[in-house]
Amino acid sequence: MPVNYQTPAPDQLFPVAGVRLGVAEAEIRKKNRRDLTLVALDAGCTVAGVFTQNRFCAAPVQLCRRHLAAGNGIRALVINTGIANAGTGDQGLQAAAETCRLVATTLDLGGNDRVLPFSTGVILEHLPVERIAAGLPAAAADLKADNWHAAAHAIMTTDTVAKAASRRVAVGGRTVTVTGISKGAGMIKPNMATMLGFVATDAGIAQPLLDALVKEAADVSFNCISVDGDTSTNDSFVLIASGASGAAFSSGTEAGWAEVKAAIVAVTVELAQAIVRDGEGATKFITVAVGGGRTAAECRQVGYAVAHSPLTKTAFFASDPNLGRILAAIGYAGIDDLDVDGIRVWLDDVLVAERGGRAAAYREEDGARVMKQAEITVRIDLGRGNAAGVVYTCDLSYDYVKINADYRS
Repeated sequence: MPVNYQTPAPDQLFPVAGVRLGVAEAEIRKKNRRDLTLVALDAGCTVAGVFTQNRFCAAPVQLCRRHLAAGNGIRALVINTGIANAGTGDQGLQAAAETCRLVATTLDLGGNDRVLPFSTGVILEHLPVERIAAGLPAAAADLKADNWHAAAHAIMTTDTVAKAASRRVAVGGRTVTVTGISKGAGMIKPNMATMLGFVATDAGIAQPLLDALVKEAADVSFNCISVDGDTSTNDSFVLIASGASGAAFSSGTEAGWAEVKAAIVAVTVELAQAIVRDGEGATKFITVAVGGGRTAAECRQVGYAVAHSPLTKTAFFASDPNLGRILAAIGYAGIDDLDVDGIRVWLDDVLVAERGGRAAAYREEDGARVMKQAEITVRIDLGRGNAAGVVYTCDLSYDYVKINADYRS
């Protein structure tokens, strides 16, 4: 079960004017499950995305980058689960391109490069395009604005719950809506994670502003999570702005932009945290908040070291305050001139370490009390500046091994 998270009800996910979603059962890998999602966008939508930094990036990721760079106006997204179409060479690229052609024909879009393809699932297996072709008519017939809940379920793989979030803000007498969905539970590490994320707003956002925002939002959300330290081949986060609300932003200096931007970031952070809360086998949600650094990047570097550490994560699972593992991770984070005598570490409100060692007031029973909680904050003060950074992670349990050992069965 996920840690303190449940999927919002369908009526809690607000439709975004200009965006319609449809799902279908295409039997891409398994029968009797929704595994194909189609997203249709009205003309005039702006779209931006960020993708995995894995050099073995999947065929759909390669095609998404090309189609966004072409600048011809994205009009549709197609998402399949079950098969990742990664490690599939030229045949994989041809399959992704054929999927785009099929969608463009189905929706009469006038160009294959107006479609962005996304795949998630097993690597090194070829995408059954004929099943996508057979499923597309049903997905197209299902297109509707209030279908976010169904789409959130249709993009799942090892997720135990669907992940979705929604916000509304008032801007200059208009209501701006932001709604998004994501998937991910394992093979999660920053840059980005084995995740797909799709967020849409009916605000109008100029392309340069949207390009900057999608990166900024990813950096404080999907690039701040870790379940197991593995970076996937298919990670994608896409931000869509339809402009249907009438609220328009071109430079980021307009009144109301701060509120709209905050709503978009809030949705992405909620979706990212939901991935960690649903981490494969997770029983605890852990925030690693690092402050007192010289740069934010330095703080995240330390946060990632703690979040990725198998020894630290297994100690959290066991509720064992074996907190020397946290100090060890800080020490090998790669900051060569770090003065350990200036570092302080807390578990929630319990001071654990200072002046290079165990805090004089620390008691084992206090650490054990915090370690038993479902949500824990590890706070680290590096004592060398004013910068800060946050990373979200979970514990590492027996079930993580079971889930991944049985993944292809």
